[in-house]
Amino acid sequence: MKQMITGHTRLAALFAKPAKHSISPAMHNLSFEEQGIDAVYLAFDVEPDDLAASIQSIRQLDLLGVNLSMPHKMAAVPLMDECSPAAELIGAINTIVNQEGRLIGHNTDGIGFMRALEDIQVSIIGDTMTVIGAGGAATAIISQAALDGVKTIHVFNRKDEFYPIIQDKLTQIAEKTACEITLADLEDQTALKSAIDQSSLLVNATGVGMKPNDTVSPLKNKTLLRESLSVYDVIYNPRETQLLKDAKAVGAKTANGLSMLLYQGAAAFKLWTGQEMPVEKVKALIESM
Repeated sequence: MKQMITGHTRLAALFAKPAKHSISPAMHNLSFEEQGIDAVYLAFDVEPDDLAASIQSIRQLDLLGVNLSMPHKMAAVPLMDECSPAAELIGAINTIVNQEGRLIGHNTDGIGFMRALEDIQVSIIGDTMTVIGAGGAATAIISQAALDGVKTIHVFNRKDEFYPIIQDKLTQIAEKTACEITLADLEDQTALKSAIDQSSLLVNATGVGMKPNDTVSPLKNKTLLRESLSVYDVIYNPRETQLLKDAKAVGAKTANGLSMLLYQGAAAFKLWTGQEMPVEKVKALIESM
């Protein structure tokens, strides 16, 4: 039986542009219903120029909180009353919690990633990993992994105009954690081979391999893959990218970004409600979508 909307029903939301494609409403509304929480979750297209007013509405309308997606994750940071240590380190937020009018910014993307590794029985604490890409998802993954105790992270990215900015950001993360972080040009195949040989996990945090270019892999030389190298791809459409197909062919453990999406949502849900998301039911739902 569906929950009734009442005068006490609270609102949680997604602020993004675009927002209509998101599966977060399905995830959170199922969770509210399963946990008997009198709340609903809606998705709103929010223009960048309207972000400050939209965030102020969280206080004015007493929302539980919101999720943020592109292009608002960085722009919302200075609008917060406080940010979590991970959000400070990353410089971006994807979750806002309303604590009686005080807005706390969190970033649950990295938390979702680290939890997702448990599903494939991969532990990288005290170990070495290689990350392809250095955008928002990559920065969240790198920051949380460094905070949690990963020993070394090798990052590879195209040497474009953002490369010096990336270098500065990674240096800041390394200085604030006990993690050694390196950055190299993705075209440097010698450095890439050396890094992957040292790593127990390879992460693709780029859009390379996403539909319609799903026959392309961010790893030009698939012979760098091996059975003992677990591979995680943040892409979940398609469910199995070319990189994951190549990794599975050599017997490696693999996972796509659907699990990261699930667990970052579960972390946000707990921040808002203090309750656990019914992840198995939500997982079944989003896998069928």
